[in-house]
Amino acid sequence: MTTAMKRSGLAIAITGLCFAAGMSQASSHREAPFITEAPKVDGTDFYMFRSYEANRDGFVTMIANYLPLQDAYGGPNYFDLDEDAIYEIHVDNNGDATEDLTFQFKFSDLLNDIQLPVGPDGNQEMVSVPLKNIGDASNNDNVQFRQEYTVKVIRGDRRTGTSQTAMNVDTGMETFSKPLDNIGGKSFADYAGYADGFVHNIAIPGCSTDGRVFVGQRKEAFAVNLGEIFDLVNTNPLGPRNGEGAGDLAKKNVTSFALEVPTECLTGSAQTASGDPVIGAWTTASLRQIRVLNPAPNANDKGAAIEGGAYAQVSRLGMPLVNEVVIGLKDKNGFNTSEPKDDGQFATYVTHPTLPELLEILFAGAGAEAPNNFPRTDLVTAFLTGVPDLNQPEGVTASEMLRLNPAVPATAPVSQNDLGVLGADNAGFPNGRRPVDDVVDIALRVVMGALTTDAPNKDAPFTDGVQLDPAELKTSFPYLATPVAGSPNS
Repeated sequence: MTTAMKRSGLAIAITGLCFAAGMSQASSHREAPFITEAPKVDGTDFYMFRSYEANRDGFVTMIANYLPLQDAYGGPNYFDLDEDAIYEIHVDNNGDATEDLTFQFKFSDLLNDIQLPVGPDGNQEMVSVPLKNIGDASNNDNVQFRQEYTVKVIRGDRRTGTSQTAMNVDTGMETFSKPLDNIGGKSFADYAGYADGFVHNIAIPGCSTDGRVFVGQRKEAFAVNLGEIFDLVNTNPLGPRNGEGAGDLAKKNVTSFALEVPTECLTGSAQTASGDPVIGAWTTASLRQIRVLNPAPNANDKGAAIEGGAYAQVSRLGMPLVNEVVIGLKDKNGFNTSEPKDDGQFATYVTHPTLPELLEILFAGAGAEAPNNFPRTDLVTAFLTGVPDLNQPEGVTASEMLRLNPAVPATAPVSQNDLGVLGADNAGFPNGRRPVDDVVDIALRVVMGALTTDAPNKDAPFTDGVQLDPAELKTSFPYLATPVAGSPNS
């Protein structure tokens, strides 16, 4: 096979992957025109899996990542979250594509104005410092800006359902603290140990067993070369799985919302044909509908803007990269405001995708063949309804979200296969998603017909050439690694 044919194969494979309503090769970064204007509420990845930390097999971990492409050195403000937004994880546990349970995160800014005496003795003025910290940042006395958050548990509709506030078991209060980002080695002697102190025990209303929660900066776990993918798939689809280097995100950070919940608190009436429970979930972020800019903000004002009105959803993520490369440009903002129950409005983008046609024109004459069984019912079954006998609820409403069968035992970290179900590891993608799962390679193979009997390339070992080193991940909550430090000097 020529290099041109190899590149054409990957191009067509990825386009098919993309229209699989979420089975795609990368996290969702800056995928819609509007969300590029609001990076603090841009959802990038969502993970959901049965906890595999020792002695936690009765729990499910959900990790929602926001605020993409963080350069560790991005001071002096770094990457705080939006206190005027709400960040949510929604759970559908009866298979009707509507949330039955929502975990809602809301942030507050805490400013401790630190001033230093400046001027000659006897005539000094106290002047506010420009940096977040003036010394060891693990000591709050040296920190002048930080954030805390609350977690509400809403049963029923996210806006009109019954809402209760979770409690921080460690403090007896309704607030949880968020660590500062990893400024560098001079501000933090031991950032990993510092961040571990922000893993909180959480009393979830309606649950008899406490869970755990962590919100803070983590090292990006998604392995992909975004630049090559979007440069008309400028890579080798049949080369070594790790042949393209560490990936464009290898030195990037992201902000993670990690929540560990007792399994029994998440399951409902949704069951497979064999009676196993199924949990469906996705994440959103919402902003106030009204924003009034303050033309002259100062220390006595609320800030540079005042926001009000009802919340409007501006970000949505279940499976990765759906909006980025499946949905037509004119509908990208609309998809981010939509809910799974209304996914029928986007069906044409799935059953009759335009991107494969465009790329076949770009790679005319190369000779690679993608499955041509339109509509792609194999992908609809696998990715919009769940896989039969694994994570497909009986009577499910077709919709885009992650689905997990928590009755499947967790696989120990040393034995996890990053090809998930395709690698005979049913505890992995697309049965939920773990940080180690290489959804790029999985999706490439499935979309090229790995689950069919007659696709021309169904047995081809497609890859994007970027593979995560499992040693980078933690084997305990919150599982994602310590973020890259802004300064490499210790």
